[in-house]
Amino acid sequence: MIPARLAAAALAAAALAVLPAAAARAEVEVDPTRYAALGDSYSSGTGTGDYFDETCLRSNRAYPQLLANGLGAELAFAACSGATTSDLLSKQLGSLDAETDLVTVTIGGNDIGWAEAVTACITPLTDCMDEIEASETLVEEHLPGLLDGAYGAITNRAPNAAVYVLGYPRLFNGERTCGALKQPNVAEQVRMNQAADRLAEVLQGKAEEHGFTYVDVRDAFAGHAICDDVAYLNGLTYPPAESYHPNEMGHLNGYYPALSRAIA
Repeated sequence: MIPARLAAAALAAAALAVLPAAAARAEVEVDPTRYAALGDSYSSGTGTGDYFDETCLRSNRAYPQLLANGLGAELAFAACSGATTSDLLSKQLGSLDAETDLVTVTIGGNDIGWAEAVTACITPLTDCMDEIEASETLVEEHLPGLLDGAYGAITNRAPNAAVYVLGYPRLFNGERTCGALKQPNVAEQVRMNQAADRLAEVLQGKAEEHGFTYVDVRDAFAGHAICDDVAYLNGLTYPPAESYHPNEMGHLNGYYPALSRAIA
């Protein structure tokens, strides 16, 4: 579903293209698109720097701000680093109402113990396969119900909005190690990417069940994973909260174009 104000803006532009020059100079007033960005650190922009909110690590370099600038939209930026589906329900839905035209969301990664799995995989002399399998179990058995609750609440609060659920990229190239710790090893990278693919399948399935558009960003990040020559993702870095998150290029060249194509 195309947001009402986006459709109005497109129609206005088309009308100006065919009107005589004098008429084209007449100002066409269209209310700005009302856009709400929900979710976790992958939407808040953690990893990009330039934070205007140090608590939630919200950044002007994050894809929601890039999209709002491109659309000339009014942005309600509610996404917050560390957010779970429970946090979305309790703290972020206030940014939505019946006048909301557009919603984007990344959510679920913090509900499946993914940070714990990553931590185990980057710890030298340990094996992280058990942690990865534990995350996959949560993806299969726990996450679908949580997504139903979150997505249903978004629909109830913003019944007229077009909703875009964005997925998560694969973190690793699965070919070589890098960094001082040389962790995780290649086998662990491959296994983590497999788990990321299963997460994507669940996110897409639930998004489509709720009539939302799923935006798969894995292709946008292909060739730009951690250890690639031009990485769109941070490896282990300082401050630690920015580790294993999209960097500025990840939002500018990864998330933003993928989302823009989906909206177009």
